[in-house]
Amino acid sequence: MSAMQPKKLLILDILEILKKHTDAGHPLTQKQIIEYLQRDYGMTADRKAVKRNLTELMEAGYPVCIGSERPRGTVDDETGGTDGNIMCSDFYYEHEFSDGELRLLIDGLLFSKHIPYNQCRELIGKLESLSNEHFKSHVRHIRSMPTDTPNNRQMFYTIEVLDEAISRGKQVEFTYCGYGTDKKLHPHLNHLGKPRRLVINPYQMAATNGRYYLICNMDKHDDVANYRVDRITDIIILDTPVKPKSQVKGLEQGFDLPKHMAEHLYMYPGESIRVLLRVKKYLLNDIMDWFGKDVIFTNETDETVDVSVSVNRTAMEIWAMQYALHAEVLEPEELRKKIRKNIEQVQMRYRERE
Repeated sequence: MSAMQPKKLLILDILEILKKHTDAGHPLTQKQIIEYLQRDYGMTADRKAVKRNLTELMEAGYPVCIGSERPRGTVDDETGGTDGNIMCSDFYYEHEFSDGELRLLIDGLLFSKHIPYNQCRELIGKLESLSNEHFKSHVRHIRSMPTDTPNNRQMFYTIEVLDEAISRGKQVEFTYCGYGTDKKLHPHLNHLGKPRRLVINPYQMAATNGRYYLICNMDKHDDVANYRVDRITDIIILDTPVKPKSQVKGLEQGFDLPKHMAEHLYMYPGESIRVLLRVKKYLLNDIMDWFGKDVIFTNETDETVDVSVSVNRTAMEIWAMQYALHAEVLEPEELRKKIRKNIEQVQMRYRERE
């Protein structure tokens, strides 16, 4: 039990009790609120005081709701009505996020591959606090997350800096890193053996395949580049303005994020090409997941269908190898030959030990 609090805090204590203990499925009566006030805040209050403060909260616009209302008073024998008094009961706080929405956000954190373990747990705790004790009791299993995943502790700071730079239209400079066999990040080095500093024009951040990417342009090139945000370190904002999108190949007509994400499956840089595939029809769900609704279907049979997609060339080469048993690249011919060569090399590699 906490120390006795001033009576003027009664309304805040009641609000906190409702936030912590209630939702539409778990309302509290005035009697129960009085019990929580006494137990958790050492405060004594009668029903009239509690009702008055609940009414003031509702009139002030707080999402305090009444679970039930019923007439109270004597019944008129002639009219069958009452004296007009209404008794309110079962009060609860209508939280901004539903349990389903919070669970979706928490699952997004759990499925993320780039957020450090301790920061992930901290964020989940903050999301849990947006609901009540009943929600927390259903998500206790999320605490059993792995602790051995590599991480970049600068990531959230990097996101803040990038967000500010994009908003202000300024260039950034940073060091880009990769993992070594020690499972730690190491900076990419220049020809002198020192960390290589990149000057970048940032345009957008986006999440895909459980990773967070910066969609940008390296200042000394003229095409679109993608960098993993969790591999960026020591970032600073420069005073120089970003390069106009009109000067970047692929962004001349502006930036279309859904189109960009559909064409860059694995976030490889480079221009997109038109590819014609012949796929097994049971693969249609995967096709829609990977390429979106802008695909074009032709030549449908009972078992196969041709699919025309616009996609990054390198990404399609890898995708086609991943789905080689289920999909065949028909065009362009040069990509088809490259995939055939890849398959031959794989065959040779797996025959070496026979």
